[in-house]
Amino acid sequence: MRRNVWTLLAVMALLGSLLAGCGGGKQASSPSASQTPSSSQTGEASTSPERVTIRFYTHGTEQQYNWSETIAAFEAQYPHIKVELIQLSEKGDTQEATQKLDLAAASGDQMDVLMFSDPTSYAKRVSLGMVAPIDEFIEKEGYKVADEYKVDTVLNGQYYALPGKFNPWYVLLNKEHLEEAGLEVPKDWTWDDFAAYAKALTKGEGTGKRYGTYFHGPQNGGWFEFLKLYMGNQTQAEDTDLLKPDGSSNLGNPLFRQTLELRVKMERDDKSAVPYADMLSQKLHYRTQFFNQNASMILIGSWMNSELGGTDQNPLHHRVAVAPYPKNQPSDPIGFTPVTTDFMAVAARSKHKEEAYTFIRWYTTEGLATLGYNIPSWKKVREEDMNALIDRILSNTNNPELVDKESLIYTLSVSQASPISPPAAYQAEVYKAVNVEFEKLILGSQTIDQTLANMESEVQKIIEANT
Repeated sequence: MRRNVWTLLAVMALLGSLLAGCGGGKQASSPSASQTPSSSQTGEASTSPERVTIRFYTHGTEQQYNWSETIAAFEAQYPHIKVELIQLSEKGDTQEATQKLDLAAASGDQMDVLMFSDPTSYAKRVSLGMVAPIDEFIEKEGYKVADEYKVDTVLNGQYYALPGKFNPWYVLLNKEHLEEAGLEVPKDWTWDDFAAYAKALTKGEGTGKRYGTYFHGPQNGGWFEFLKLYMGNQTQAEDTDLLKPDGSSNLGNPLFRQTLELRVKMERDDKSAVPYADMLSQKLHYRTQFFNQNASMILIGSWMNSELGGTDQNPLHHRVAVAPYPKNQPSDPIGFTPVTTDFMAVAARSKHKEEAYTFIRWYTTEGLATLGYNIPSWKKVREEDMNALIDRILSNTNNPELVDKESLIYTLSVSQASPISPPAAYQAEVYKAVNVEFEKLILGSQTIDQTLANMESEVQKIIEANT
């Protein structure tokens, strides 16, 4: 039976299409020594002087994560543990990496530490038995994940991973386009405001048209943040995803319909969003759309912090500002937003689970805070260190002086994670089915009512087949 599972994974991996991954950044400032866990706290196998090698599978590139310095620092602190880095995508492409990870699992390769980029991938591999629970190590160390980290990774009442980076979603804006249109950098705004900004920022016609915004999804069942816009600013888990926490359909939620209505309005009526058809046919990407000034605003995750000042691949020729994730109603609280993280897990087949846990605990605390290129989920990084941390991240870009740092720090400071509804093992199937029906809507072949009815029907079939 186990062999059949890995064979199925291999077939799935070969059939997938590739999507571009997420970016990284420069180093973060170090918290005070009193904040970092001691060797004993992180579960160091101090009674075992025998040197062991653990294999770490990741989608992250050197440019995105600073692995060379980070792993060297870990090995210096824990000389009996050697970390062999297995980089699964040269581009940091998360879907390509997931496919290769599944193939490695199907081939029976040695695995110790696994890194997942989204909760759906994490939940699916847990359900397939690829990931080991780490509750015993957490209990031995004597802490609560919710007290230590901003993102709670609990799944089915157990912990299978610790969270790495803390990447709230936000809006990047071309500050020069804002000034040209007489608009301020938003600090508190709604989706109606976002749509009004996009319409005001749209300029020109034809091939040289500049759009107010660009939505990079959904695509092939991925990038579903762009199909849950009104769900992203919620405080209840049952309102934040297409499935409720109990696994039943949430497509009847008015917030989902509002997202569909907004997408149609902005693309067809206002013509302020880059056409979905263009995204698919031209294989557009959010980085080039923004840095080439084809779109004045993009909604994206804050992994972009490390690229805001421009890179060799995507040079910056305009000033950049940052605004919080829009809210639904003026009376709603500002700041609640989808948050992405890296799920750092121990492989079920690892023969060195304690050493693998030691690495993920160290990395998600001291390692990421002092050597990483992303803001950590670890709560013990002091707020007063944020300014220095941002300077460190931006200093790795080509033109940090073009970034409105005040708006960036403000946005990060008000951002709070919307609750994550624990993903079902069949979540990916749901996303793909919904994606198919959305494309029919956005390309003009069916109405919103027809779309919702078809989505409900297809999703219910998937739920029943899996329960």
